[in-house]
Amino acid sequence: MADIAPIDPSEYADVLPLIAAYQRFYDVEPDDTRNAGFFRRFVDGDDDGELLGAHAADGSLIGYACLHWRLDSVEAREFVCLHDLYVVPEQRGTGAGRALLEASAEVAQQRGAPSLVWSTAPDNEVAQRLYDATGATRSEWVEYDLPV
Repeated sequence: MADIAPIDPSEYADVLPLIAAYQRFYDVEPDDTRNAGFFRRFVDGDDDGELLGAHAADGSLIGYACLHWRLDSVEAREFVCLHDLYVVPEQRGTGAGRALLEASAEVAQQRGAPSLVWSTAPDNEVAQRLYDATGATRSEWVEYDLPV
């Protein structure tokens, strides 16, 4: 089982290649300079969110989760949004993804959020098997993107 902890500033450079791999999985060409600046906010204590890291027994970083704090004006509450969850291919099936999900839910509970929310691509059936096994329910909401 992976050890889960917030990404420490000293290991920030180690998580950036995992973020780039996650972006490539979703057919986005990473911009390393933009990533380095953007994701720093989740390590330096900014109130936008948090990066969690999954570490193997040898201490190596094998996965990460990016959490955003999301304000919901309908319920007038803050939710925790699990925006990214990634485990290196050779470590999938070891429980690291589940451990990241459980740690993310603990963060949501500690922040007083009513739930942890997330989405995935409709064709990402491997991830959906994990998500369905957690007891989470699928949302009925439809998501839109409007280029600006």
